[in-house]
Amino acid sequence: MTFAGRFADKTLVVTGAAQGIGRAVALRAAAEGGNVLFVDRADFVGDVASEAGERGHGFVCDLETHEGAAAAMTEAARRFGGIDILINNVGGAIRMRPYDRFEPRQVEAEIRRSLMPTLWCCHAVLPHFLARGAGTIVNVSSNATRGIHRVPYSAAKGGVNAITQSLAMEYASRNIRVVATAPGGTDVPPRRVPRNAEGDTPQERVWMTEVVEQVKESSFFKRYGTIDEQAGPILFLASDEASYISGSILPVAGGDLG
Repeated sequence: MTFAGRFADKTLVVTGAAQGIGRAVALRAAAEGGNVLFVDRADFVGDVASEAGERGHGFVCDLETHEGAAAAMTEAARRFGGIDILINNVGGAIRMRPYDRFEPRQVEAEIRRSLMPTLWCCHAVLPHFLARGAGTIVNVSSNATRGIHRVPYSAAKGGVNAITQSLAMEYASRNIRVVATAPGGTDVPPRRVPRNAEGDTPQERVWMTEVVEQVKESSFFKRYGTIDEQAGPILFLASDEASYISGSILPVAGGDLG
């Protein structure tokens, strides 16, 4: 379901927009009248953005660095004249394994993947919002702050929740809203860029199966959600309909609060 004109005259930056939830959010925001910068480190993000026509533009950068985040915000402001909404969607567990089986470098990689892009993008967008006198940030967190075989990822998403609540309190007086959704397991098409470039071991595939079962069992509906069931709440929180909501983290996980 789309709402014609809901983001008319708005500029949105959507990160992780090349595939999955981010792709759906960015394309729907453009269909609802927004100008959208599709940001991803995958070079095919431009092809995805072209599906939005003149309202979409792709930008390739590494959001695990502040330089990448700053470049994305600069590009959005240059191309569209400013930024109204930032949707931080980059993240995702790289590996599934018991915590004692994680290597230190793997722990650090999880934090870089699922915490730093949100931390850097929030920092990079604030000067644009402050100059404009308003702005909205929607962080895509996770209900996996409670779950098995993903402790480093859970820690990163707990950090995203803390960023959301602290920024909301700190910048409310500057007319800046900060909110988040906490998705549960979501059915998505096969990834064009794998979550784990090194590939999963047979044992990791077993642990992944255990995670899937735990996620389904924890949901009241005993199933994964759909992409549309995640995109809708994200875009609602980004819209003016949610103008009196800030600092909130909305679970979107079939009743599992995480």
